[in-house]
Order: sequence, then structure tokens, then C-alpha cells
Amino acid sequence: MKARVLLIEDEPSLGRTLSERLQKENLDVTWVQTVAAAEAALGIGQWDLAVVDVQLPDGSGFGLARLTKRSSLTPVMFMTALNSAENRLEGFEIGADEYLPKPFHLKEFILRVRHVLATQRVPEVIQARGRQIDLGALSVTQTDGTKVFLQVRDARVLKLLVAAAPNAVDRSEILDRVWGHEQFPTARAIDNAIVRIRQALQDEDGELIRSVRSVGYQWTVETGG
Repeated sequence: MKARVLLIEDEPSLGRTLSERLQKENLDVTWVQTVAAAEAALGIGQWDLAVVDVQLPDGSGFGLARLTKRSSLTPVMFMTALNSAENRLEGFEIGADEYLPKPFHLKEFILRVRHVLATQRVPEVIQARGRQIDLGALSVTQTDGTKVFLQVRDARVLKLLVAAAPNAVDRSEILDRVWGHEQFPTARAIDNAIVRIRQALQDEDGELIRSVRSVGYQWTVETGG
């Protein structure tokens, strides 16, 4: 199945060029030019990546990304002429997976997109030793058939672990990728999230999510297995 990419760029020539180039990469691309159109698109189905211009005619791409990160698991890549250290920091504090300054080379753009997709994309529905995890619906169907729902942030932690498997993920990386810097969380916040995820998975013994001493956590199941 093709990865779904939402491109949000108000400049017609650049938007058309990037959209056509992404389609040549065998990606399913939807191009919109406003915050309002992006919000409508994000509310329909699941996306593997949102590529967001920051300066849009009806609002800020930063504001759009904040809303996206609070309500979905969609990775975000910023592309913008706002290239000061403060702007880049704000982007990563929001939880950006990439930040590409304009102007940029088209080849670099594609490489950045491919990098995010390679590191973030996991199946929407995962079978894990009798449990069914639906990341799109933020739900887990337990071994006894009971369905429970995950908090958005907890689902992002779980997705990060699954995407990194079989490697363990360091606590600091989880904090940076899921919470960002603006929240000023502690490692305890991660541990609490893991407790909730394990409860949802009926995995209190750590069969699916293994604690790696002095490192962080590791997803132990092959995707789909």
C-alpha cells in the first residue's frame, strides 16, 4: 500500500512541483494550500506524513502541527523560509520529525521525506500474540476480546517502539520525539505511559514491551506477528 502524504504549501508553483515529485516516488499525495483545508484532510482517514509550510495564508503551520500532534499519530515535517535558531527550536519543540529550510534542493526534500517514512511508518493494525492493536483507532483488542482505548500520547510511544524494533529506544529519545521540549516532562512520564500501555495490552509481565536497564524500552514482537 502506498504511503499517504499530506502536502500543505500555499505557493502554487512549488506545491505543484513537490506534489508531482512525490507522486513519482510512488506516494499517495494530497496537496492543499490552507490551514482550513489541511484540518479537513487530517480529519479524514490516516496519514503517514504531513509536510507543512509554516507561513500559510489563513494561519500558522506551527499551530496546525500542535493540533495534529495532540489528536493523531501523524509525523510532521516542516519546510519553511523561517530558518532562525528560534524557529527551528519551536518546530522541534512541537515535535517535528524533520525541519527543512527553504530554499532547498528537490533531492534533499525527497531524502528527508523518505527518512521520516522509513523511521515512522508502521502498519495501522498490528497483531501481537493474540492482541490486535489499531493505531488509527487508538484501540487495543485484548486476548479476551475486550477493547480498550489508548491516549494519543501513549499511542505515539507505542508506535515509536514498534517502528524502532528490534532496537531498544532510549528514554531521552522518547521524550524528545513524543513530548518535545516545551512540556518539560521527566523520565517518570515515560514510565507511567508504559504502565498504561502494558495494562491496555495485558502485558504486565513485559512480554511485549521489555524494559532495558539503563536504556529504555524495546518492542519484542515482529510487526504483524
